[in-house]
Amino acid sequence: MASREGDGEGEGLLTLEPLLEAVQDGVEAAGWALSGLQKTTSLEFEGKWAGESTRSAYLFFHRPDLPEAVEVDVFLDETSQGLRGNLALVVDGPKLSEMGRVTSLLDRLAVAARGTLPEGYRTPISLRLSLPDSDARGPSAALQLRFKLQLPRSAVEAGGSAISALSTAAVAAFERLLERPEVAELLPPVVE
Repeated sequence: MASREGDGEGEGLLTLEPLLEAVQDGVEAAGWALSGLQKTTSLEFEGKWAGESTRSAYLFFHRPDLPEAVEVDVFLDETSQGLRGNLALVVDGPKLSEMGRVTSLLDRLAVAARGTLPEGYRTPISLRLSLPDSDARGPSAALQLRFKLQLPRSAVEAGGSAISALSTAAVAAFERLLERPEVAELLPPVVE
């Protein structure tokens, strides 16, 4: 792991804490509140990772005016190979039985992401289906959707201001994505 911390003003970020602060500042500037923060340090690895160490942080954000089923999750990681991370829009969707074919759903979500998320970044999409236990049937599976934006090394090297600006822009794009019909149909109704 790097021993010197960049402060973020035109100086590349080298450790987890300044990266975490820059991302948090950017997401909060977009109007989201921190719901939770977890930091971990892993020192004991076996096999091909023997001798490595990592420090990670998980941040969770919400907006009171959005359904509880919507949050922004952030994963940040410091390893001997440097810093990496991603921001994700997470939506707990309806049951699988309400969605139809998964491949059609993924295709629609990809169109929405291409039309909304910033160009030039890796923006994976994932669906997670889960059953509460082995007695449950497939159509009752709960659906969770994640749109991710991976932080590019160039932004980390550009410093904290670049990471904060990218985080704010990513969250603004996530908000526009929530308005797209392909995603809005997955949201639970707003209870007033």
